[in-house]
Amino acid sequence: MKTWFITGANGGLARPMVEILLEKGDRVVATVRKPHVLDKLQAKYGTALLEIMLDVTDGQAIKQAVQQAIDAFGSVDVLVNNAGYGLFGAVEEASDEQIEHLFQTNFFGSLRVARAFMPHFRAQGKGHIVQISSEVGQVANAGQGLYSASKWAVEGAFEALAKEAAPFNIKVTLAEPGGIRTDFFAGNGVFAQELDAYNNHLAREFKKPKSHTHGTENADKSSILGDPQKMASAIIQCVDRGNSSETPLRMALGSDAYRDIKAVLTSRLAELEAQKELAYSTDVDNGAGF
Repeated sequence: MKTWFITGANGGLARPMVEILLEKGDRVVATVRKPHVLDKLQAKYGTALLEIMLDVTDGQAIKQAVQQAIDAFGSVDVLVNNAGYGLFGAVEEASDEQIEHLFQTNFFGSLRVARAFMPHFRAQGKGHIVQISSEVGQVANAGQGLYSASKWAVEGAFEALAKEAAPFNIKVTLAEPGGIRTDFFAGNGVFAQELDAYNNHLAREFKKPKSHTHGTENADKSSILGDPQKMASAIIQCVDRGNSSETPLRMALGSDAYRDIKAVLTSRLAELEAQKELAYSTDVDNGAGF
């Protein structure tokens, strides 16, 4: 039996994850922004579920929530950073306030929670941090640049954290889902004020209905391939395997994520190879020194 701490537990991949974990007998600390959203699960599973109100932009509240979880269950084995939302529109269109709040939530919020758990995981000699990222953590598309930027920042920080945490037997996994058949846009999407200059522009393409992680808020969800139950189960199975040699740093979830990430990495590698001669030509000459 494990104890999980899951942020943003009322939406995205977190809600099915909470349900699966409780059904299989694990304990869950679920943080939410609105009260009573987990009342039915609380009534069914009782003390196996602890619901905590938490805004991940509040550093002091995070520390208190972590301590409350430890006090309630004695220890926490797994952190799942799920809290976050999307900001959509051209890079120029978003306001400074929108950008700052996006990073305070998606990037700094994730860091705050992970950093708050590191002393606990080190003290108990083990732990697993699952950071919910996105395929856009590796792929940047017009109209999604700022959301992508927040996830790229997450990817960089948590890839480094994985190396720093490994000597303490703490694992880190970045989950990179593509399209998920949830209400992501209706509940977790913020849209920038549109400028006429971007009408009929690539920055509007993401709003067209399509089988992709970031289609319009009005898209037909039946065209989105990602099954949230299957994705949640895949993450849980990854954690439960427990063998660090089999625990990937990154998990692409969904056929669209696989295709999109593979395409961009293949293109990026080809571009890098084309610059090999240029890169080597900028080294100091043999024998040169300072």
